[in-house]
Order: sequence, then C-alpha cells, then structure tokens
Amino acid sequence: MPKSQSFRACPIANRIYLDHAATSPLRPEARKAMEEGFAHWANPSSPHAEGRKARQLLEDARERVKAALGWHGEVIFTSGASEAAALALQHAIAGARLVSSVEHDCLLQGAPDAERLPVRSDGALDLEMLTEAVQRERPLVAVQQVNSETGNRQDLSAIAGIVHQAGGLLLADDAQGAGKMELSEATDMAIVSAHKFGGPIGVGALLVKDYALLAPSGGQERGYRRGTENMPGVLGMAAALEACGDPYVDPEVLEPLDALAGECRKLGGTWLSDRLSDPTPYIRAIAMPNMSATAQVMRFDMAGIAVSQGSACSSGTMKTSRVLEAMQVEPEVAANTIRVSVGWNTTREEVERFCEVWLELANA
Repeated sequence: MPKSQSFRACPIANRIYLDHAATSPLRPEARKAMEEGFAHWANPSSPHAEGRKARQLLEDARERVKAALGWHGEVIFTSGASEAAALALQHAIAGARLVSSVEHDCLLQGAPDAERLPVRSDGALDLEMLTEAVQRERPLVAVQQVNSETGNRQDLSAIAGIVHQAGGLLLADDAQGAGKMELSEATDMAIVSAHKFGGPIGVGALLVKDYALLAPSGGQERGYRRGTENMPGVLGMAAALEACGDPYVDPEVLEPLDALAGECRKLGGTWLSDRLSDPTPYIRAIAMPNMSATAQVMRFDMAGIAVSQGSACSSGTMKTSRVLEAMQVEPEVAANTIRVSVGWNTTREEVERFCEVWLELANA
C-alpha cells in the first residue's frame, strides 16, 4: 500500500481502540447480566416483592464482587470511580487529605485543598517526603495503584506501612488495576470502576475495610450513598469481574509493543517504561522523536486508531501532561508522549497495526 494511502479515514466499525484502559467495550457476560437486571428491574429499597427480588440480586452481586476482587471488607456501589473518590475524600473520618501529585483528576478535584505529595523521576511516590507529610493527626493518603497515563505501579504495601505507622488511612485508586492484578490487602479503602475491565459505563464501587471509616452521607447503600442503586449495572460489573482472566491480556498480544520499544529507542524516541520503577504491561507511554502528541493523536485517528494524549478523561484539553511534569520528564519528551493501552479484547493484529503506523509516522 502506498504511504499516501496509509492514513485514509476508516469507517467506525473498522477502528482500532488502543485506549481500552479508559473505554473497554462491554464484555458479553456483562451484557447478559445487565439484561437479567432489566428483566427484574425494581428499586432495591422498595418493600414489595419486585423490590425484594432486586435487593436479593444486588446483594448477591455485592458478594460476587468481593469474591472476585478478594476483598474482605465492605462494598459501596457508586456511579463510577469519580463518585467513589469523592465519597472517600469527603466523608472519611480522618484529618488532613494528602494526594499524590500524579493522581487522576477526580482525586485532585475531590480534595482541591489536599497537600500534593511529590513523586520521583521514576514515577514512584517519594517515601521520604511521605514519611514527613504524614506526621499529623490521622491523615488520609490517596495513591493510585497503577498510573493511568504511564502504567507505573506504586508499592502500596510500603506506602501503607508508613501511613499506618502514623495512624493514618490509605485510599488506593484501583481503577486501572482491578480485574487485571491483585488488590493490596494493606489499603483501607479502594476505588473501582467497572468499564476499566469490560463492565458497563456508569457504575463502580468504593471498597472499605469497615463502614466505621466513613461518616454516613445518604439513604441508600446502608446509609453511605444517596441515590437508587444501578442494579443492572451492578450485575454487569460483577459478571465482568468474574470473566477477567489471568493474565488479563495474552502476552502474545503485547509482543509487538515490546518489539516496537527497540525501534523507538533506535529512532531517538523515548519508551517511558524504561524510566519507571514498576511498569505494568497494559499501559505504555511513548514519545515519538519528531512529532507532537497532539499531531500524533490526529494522525492515528485518521488511520482508524484511537490513542490518547495523557489520561483519556483529560486528554481532550491537548495540554502537556501534568503527570509527566511531576515526574520531571523533559518538556520536549512530554510534548511528544502519547498513552497507549490494551484491553481484554485487543487483538495482536490491532497492536501490530498500531506499531506499523507508529513507525510510518516516526520515519516520515
């Protein structure tokens, strides 16, 4: 195919989505479970027979979510990760709020006055600075399990040890890790979002070790949330979690990306995983040597490939990533960095096509 034809617009049905960390398509198991939920739809708080049946399905899903995640505490269903974050940050029975500087926007917006905790150049939380910062009355510390832009994983066990020694609480944003890797048993609260692992959009959960960690804030969910539960969504979430495999993505699907890493280095680009303290395989941050991230997103879009510039929730701004700035990534590298992620249904052929187009752009 002549290069001039490589970037023609593609029909939406033929598009390749390499931004699955933010937009995983619905798993068939989740779709079937949601259909069951709609078939038995009623308000789970209603005392009539239909309401009692809905309550039974809801509570069964709650236990299935706990089992799938290996969580031994409580589960409060929410409309997604943003609500779960706000619920924890605004209602946790704790003192000062401390939030890492590379957190998702929903964490920073949920606690706008929180102290920002710095990270090192490898993306890991600066534990020395954390040790100093937690020396106050019962702080609440919020940290991502897996960064949504770089794929770097934080050492939650080490962080929890420091926080708990100071008498504080640890809130983990597990949106990018749930369904893909084990949750840390050391966390006091955790945030989960269904669409990150192939469940429906608009449902998630706040996991809490004990309800006593939160002040009640509503009438539903045992008094800790306002609003009728999204029962079909909850059923879809439970089914999607149960369908998650181990590993989450077949290693063969990821092999083309590993090969692209070598080509990226040869061409003078930056494979950000090389700099990270604990990179995960499902999210890659890649800097092309000769093209801005904004231009790349548009060129990939023309080729029928969906990628993002930074976190998908904030990439529409087309601004240089504040996460990369916090990691002290060189401005010229940060400006050329895109986020690529793979989901449960990404195929090797789709990843190979992305790599082919990336090389075409880099060599243009």
